[in-house]
Amino acid sequence: MASDPSALAHHIASVSLIDQHAHGCWLTAGDRRRFENALNEANTEPLVGSGFDSQLGFAVRTHCGPVLGLPKHVDPQAYWDRRRQHGEAELARLFLPPANVSDWLIDTGIHDDAAGTAGTAEMAELSGNRAHEIVRLEQVAEQAARAPGDYASAFEEILHRRAATAVGTKSILAYRGGFEGDLSEPTAAQVAEAAGRWRDSGGTRLRDRVLLRFGLHRALRLGKPLQFHVGFGDRDCDLSKANPLLLRDFLEQSADTPIVLLHCYPYEREAGYLAQAFNNVYLDGGLSVNYLGARAPAFIARLLEMAPFGRILYSSDGYGPAELHYLGAALWRNGIHRVLRAFVADGDWSEKDAIRVVDLIARENAALIYRV
Repeated sequence: MASDPSALAHHIASVSLIDQHAHGCWLTAGDRRRFENALNEANTEPLVGSGFDSQLGFAVRTHCGPVLGLPKHVDPQAYWDRRRQHGEAELARLFLPPANVSDWLIDTGIHDDAAGTAGTAEMAELSGNRAHEIVRLEQVAEQAARAPGDYASAFEEILHRRAATAVGTKSILAYRGGFEGDLSEPTAAQVAEAAGRWRDSGGTRLRDRVLLRFGLHRALRLGKPLQFHVGFGDRDCDLSKANPLLLRDFLEQSADTPIVLLHCYPYEREAGYLAQAFNNVYLDGGLSVNYLGARAPAFIARLLEMAPFGRILYSSDGYGPAELHYLGAALWRNGIHRVLRAFVADGDWSEKDAIRVVDLIARENAALIYRV
């Protein structure tokens, strides 16, 4: 974008973002293996080979190297040598502010004090901007399973208490059996029976379909946006059951509650169709943009094919290395610039319209549904 003097390029480079789905960055130091493992999403075992040998690894060297005072395309060893000169909190202070994110919406479901990841307060302090919580429903269920008394009442109490200061909820149903099958609201008797079985088994890692369905419908009643992990993720997720088209019956039951489809790859076109078919469906490309690296512009173009522009949101899905929070913004700005510049150059869009769409995706759509 630096060589493009257009108003569009200047606006994309300077617009402040709302990162509508992210996690905490690391706060404690680790070795190179931990860092390279964090450059792979799908493998749940230590990597064989180098995490740098991927689109994401190349993108880190290209876009994050200069933040550390290194040239673009610096070799992996030189990048690691420079990186390890800084503590993780110091790295966060280097990488978070230049992402130019005014508001971070943080899924705290994998926040772990022992592992040293930042919560909402730390993300706000390290970035110098605002941070808000997204409540993970499966975590609420685990807390309710450990609480005394009636499970449904405990779930309701915990959810409402946490949601009072949060801006939305999220489900990892895609990791707990997928979207295929009945997603209607269960009866009170079914919930009580399922909760008894789960508590008797120890109440960890919720996979019971009845309790998962119960949580979704309780979240719908809040009226706050409900996020779903969709598509690409680690291998615990059955990708064939993470196609958002399988959510169609649930979407029919969701009334006006905003439903946000996260990540979407390789189902970005299916997600775009759902955003066109349902007035309350939104989507983003977080996580996918980072992992696609140099191929991210093609993915961003596909996001713009079918979905109404008022339903597309920005996110990074950064987790762990602070580079990923920064890189999500850098690659999105680069990718949407390449896509929209071509639309304008070909005479298909006006520059004014392109700038307006940038603002919708960068922050206005998220500001509207999350009220931040």
